[in-house]
Amino acid sequence: MQFLQDFLDRSKQLNQTPTVSSKHLAYHGPTSRYKIIHQGLIIPGLPAPLHYLNFLSIIGQPNAPMLANPSAIQTTALDTATVICSSSPHMVGQLQSYSIQQDCKFSSGMFQFLDREKLTGHFPHFQLQRSDAELSFDLSIHTTDLVSHFTQMRFSLADHWSLMCHCQGTVTYKDQKYTIESLGSFEYARSFNFPYLPLAFFSYQMINLSNNRQLLLAQIRNSLNQIVQSRIYLRDLNRMQTWLFDQKVYFKVHRVYPSVKTPNGQKMYLPREFEWCYEDDRGNQIWVQGQSRGDFKFGMAAGYVGSFHYQVKINEQTEKGDSGYIEYVDCRPLRFQEKDKAEKLLANLANPVPFLIKK
Repeated sequence: MQFLQDFLDRSKQLNQTPTVSSKHLAYHGPTSRYKIIHQGLIIPGLPAPLHYLNFLSIIGQPNAPMLANPSAIQTTALDTATVICSSSPHMVGQLQSYSIQQDCKFSSGMFQFLDREKLTGHFPHFQLQRSDAELSFDLSIHTTDLVSHFTQMRFSLADHWSLMCHCQGTVTYKDQKYTIESLGSFEYARSFNFPYLPLAFFSYQMINLSNNRQLLLAQIRNSLNQIVQSRIYLRDLNRMQTWLFDQKVYFKVHRVYPSVKTPNGQKMYLPREFEWCYEDDRGNQIWVQGQSRGDFKFGMAAGYVGSFHYQVKINEQTEKGDSGYIEYVDCRPLRFQEKDKAEKLLANLANPVPFLIKK
């Protein structure tokens, strides 16, 4: 299975090549070939009370449990665009649903969702604006050539990349204005409209480290609880270098919140405390421990976004902070979400990646 996955997905090889210009990256709106488009800006590490800021759009509804939000569909799946814009403080209007035909305008260098969200520009300069009574912002984005490839499927079926970027501008939350300047991640994905993808679990975390470094952590599982991808990316802007770790990358949730039920009727447990660890044969280590702030908001595909406190150790260097960023979706059957200790022990014999115990 891993061999087939590595054959179909070329992202591992691409991450091992030298940094290339962002001009060679795919970036466009929906087409007759690519009906599913995702764009995102994520800014972790912001001071209180914001802690993080995100803009995530999914244009067209994918046929995958962890990515689809049927409750947002007003006309048809391929005519539906969703946008979530959120920060740590309490919000009720973070998720918006649009008809692509009636509410959106997409052209070269412009993505506009009604009169609320608008993303304009070309590499390396973009402008992101949102006008809303609850959360508004006006941000300048300058992308770098430090790219991470999450997916790059053969035959040009789909790809998903992330560029480290500089962000600055103003954020207004309930009439209180904040000026921000921070590193972020500018992301884009495109895909065929596959009949079905059995992807059921997704967790993605981002931490801005000292000395212009950024840590990305991601795991994907299918509906049978098998790991599709488990990775850590370490990006260093000063050295213009990125490292991918995808062997022996373990993710474990130690404690969860009481179960929640999404607008789509999906029951899931959100993480209260979790841990990542990696160690290679040469003794290089990465360890992350996170404690959720409990500010989860629905609208990231079929799941939630929020922030967390963290402690990070990379080899002998340690640091901690209060403003990590997390995306979390769990559409697996409850028997995988509610494993007891005996089941977990048996599962580890076949798959040495510890995961989730409901407590």
